[in-house]
Amino acid sequence: MGLLDKILRAGEGKILRKLHAIAEAVNAIEEDFVALTDAELRDLTQEYKDRYQGGESLDDLLPEAFATVREAARRTLGQRHYDVQIMGGAALHLGNIAEMRTGEGKTLVATLPSYLNALSGNGVHVVTVNDYLAERDSEWMGRIHRFLGLEVGVILSDMTPPERRAAYAADITYGTNNEFGFDYLRDNMAWSREELVQRGHNFAVVDEVDSILIDEARTPLIISGPADQATSWYAEFARIVNLLKRDADYEVDEKKKTIGVLESTIDKVEDQLGIDNLYDTVNTPLVGFLNNAIRAKELFKKDRDYVVINGEVLIVDEHTGRILSGRRYNEGLHQSIEAKEGVEIKAENQTLATVTLQNFFRLYTRLGGMTGTAMTEASEFSQIYNLGVVPIPTNRPMVRLDNADLVYRTEAAKYDAVLVDIVERHEHGQPILVGTTSVEKSEHLSKLLKQNGVPHEVLNAKHNDREAAIVAQAGRRGAVTVATNMAGRGTDIMLGGNPEFMAAAALAQQGLSPIEDPEPYEAAWLPALDVAKSSVQAEHDEVVGLGGLYVLATERHESRRIDNQLRGRSGRQGDPGATQFYLSLED
Repeated sequence: MGLLDKILRAGEGKILRKLHAIAEAVNAIEEDFVALTDAELRDLTQEYKDRYQGGESLDDLLPEAFATVREAARRTLGQRHYDVQIMGGAALHLGNIAEMRTGEGKTLVATLPSYLNALSGNGVHVVTVNDYLAERDSEWMGRIHRFLGLEVGVILSDMTPPERRAAYAADITYGTNNEFGFDYLRDNMAWSREELVQRGHNFAVVDEVDSILIDEARTPLIISGPADQATSWYAEFARIVNLLKRDADYEVDEKKKTIGVLESTIDKVEDQLGIDNLYDTVNTPLVGFLNNAIRAKELFKKDRDYVVINGEVLIVDEHTGRILSGRRYNEGLHQSIEAKEGVEIKAENQTLATVTLQNFFRLYTRLGGMTGTAMTEASEFSQIYNLGVVPIPTNRPMVRLDNADLVYRTEAAKYDAVLVDIVERHEHGQPILVGTTSVEKSEHLSKLLKQNGVPHEVLNAKHNDREAAIVAQAGRRGAVTVATNMAGRGTDIMLGGNPEFMAAAALAQQGLSPIEDPEPYEAAWLPALDVAKSSVQAEHDEVVGLGGLYVLATERHESRRIDNQLRGRSGRQGDPGATQFYLSLED
């Protein structure tokens, strides 16, 4: 451990003692809240608001507010916050990052500081990594807040400005970092106050905080408008670079993502274009077209960096494995990729407004974050965002077995070994989650599994519409799920199946919605959950006996934290499990 890490961890024991004291204070008054009726519990929200207006601080209200949320969660979701979750919620409220292991219920933890800070009336933003989680959490956790009389909104990518304005006006708003950031940029371009959708940046709880504030912090959010640009050159240069050979005509540095054209190649390009001097002032823009065409050919691979769906080139996020709809590479690179793929080449854009996520999140008066993997970046969080990292103890001891990596000489030998392992474990009935690094690799493995007669599900940027159903069943007996990074964050794989998902599906079949008909939904929820839990229990016990969820990764990611996120899908809440990374010298 480095000196800086030691200094950063010096105050850890003191903070943990403070959090323990808060959890004990909440436990001491818990019985008083259990005795209240639903109406009395709901009326407390207005009482807390009045006390806050009367001069009491949120810190003063914390034990009672947390006890209120704990009781509301027990009545609506059938889940009572553990003491470690109360500690996590307090850490967030105090402006820290709570490092909590997978399956420790981070989503439920966020309800505590969200409710407390919403009492000020200035709004709370709960930031997740994708639309699927934002929508899921706003419905699922929103039931606690709605039960207590607060309004909950969600921001999704296809919403209109009036819908966004209404969602931001709610007490608690769920959404992704990109949506919050782009709305901020659009507000900066608005002509009048009436056009604004956001109402300030008071308090944010950032889920998967390391992904958003570190991995994606260098990615600027850009709003662009059309610029005039002739598109015929893109197709012409796509044709020319296909005549050129790597190393003979140009050099490529994969690590730095740069290319260099060799001098001898310039003559070939000039002949193809029918010009005398490529570097003449008049021809300067053509050099950019040439460089982009080579970069598109060599550095950007289909089904790894982007996918082509319905004749459109869509970028795949390297960190989350999801399609970034509406995003395009700038400075003509996207058009060069479109020309390479032979699809319609769209007009070039120019930047109208831009902000980095780093600068956007510094706008908030207070910030709290949660993740399973933050300690490795503690110094960065402290220096850039002034956030401390507090490791919260697990509710039950971790018993997962992380095996040492297996390294093979060739990629083919590695896949042979992977197949043998999957087939063997599948025959025993152990559920398996296979992690791959790209869409292309996930489809290659899927083809191999089909040839070997192994039934499986594929979860990648092309098949993300059934994500909730695939993840909910990934822990069942004999389930095999092949996934990209999409299964890495925020996805809770329960052994034997997910009773909450099954209960929600059963109520949806009855035509009940938690938003449209909250009262009948809440009345039917606990009985439906009990039925689902009892149907899952026998299978859960059987899967535990088979060794729990087996996570098999086919290579390592650039970031160690993404590997740890994948490992963390297994061994939740004291369940058994095992993880194994298969590598080859050709990776």
